Amino acid sequence: MSDTPSDENGIGTEPDAVAEDARVARTRADVSRAALEVLTGEGWEAVTHAHVARVAGYSKTTLYTHWPSRSDLLTMALEAIGDMPHHDLVGDVRTDLIGELRMLRDAIATQRLDRVLMAMAQWGATVAEIGRVRRRIVDDGEKHTRQMLGAVIQGPELEAAVSMLSGSVICPTLMYGTLPDDATIEAAADILLRGIDLRGNELRGNELRGNER
Repeated sequence: MSDTPSDENGIGTEPDAVAEDARVARTRADVSRAALEVLTGEGWEAVTHAHVARVAGYSKTTLYTHWPSRSDLLTMALEAIGDMPHHDLVGDVRTDLIGELRMLRDAIATQRLDRVLMAMAQWGATVAEIGRVRRRIVDDGEKHTRQMLGAVIQGPELEAAVSMLSGSVICPTLMYGTLPDDATIEAAADILLRGIDLRGNELRGNELRGNER
């Protein structure tokens, strides 16, 4: 049996090629971590080839060779974020919604996700690859909220509710530079839940009046 490594198509590859692939993968991982460090530590304006190369410990030429545009570096930084943090659901909608909002707030404070959000807003609309990563991050961040609210509302109402809840944390962070306190987060959840309950009562009232005719 040959000891020559094979690629996924079964074609033999040279050991030097395998070693080169491993080096590229290692370089990509190092540069991704460095780009994310710069992004969350200093903001997207600091994510340049020269700066990321210094932080990663590689030459600027290496970065330009593999990732020639600045958007390539930002894409790798966003991909390095991984899964968003989530509250451990307990089964009570109010408690779980508040828990999710607090987790988002705490992640912004500790992981500087505000700078990530700014980069996604700046580049996601014009760079397709960053837009794809943005969609993945947003979908992951909203999944529990959508799951909870999707049991009682759908369509435009669900979209509005999810946006209103996440906005109660993101808007003051990006617009005023302040994080909402617990009382504000609880108020946001309560206002939304009251609105859903009132809407439900209205629909039930309309249904009852329809049956009486």
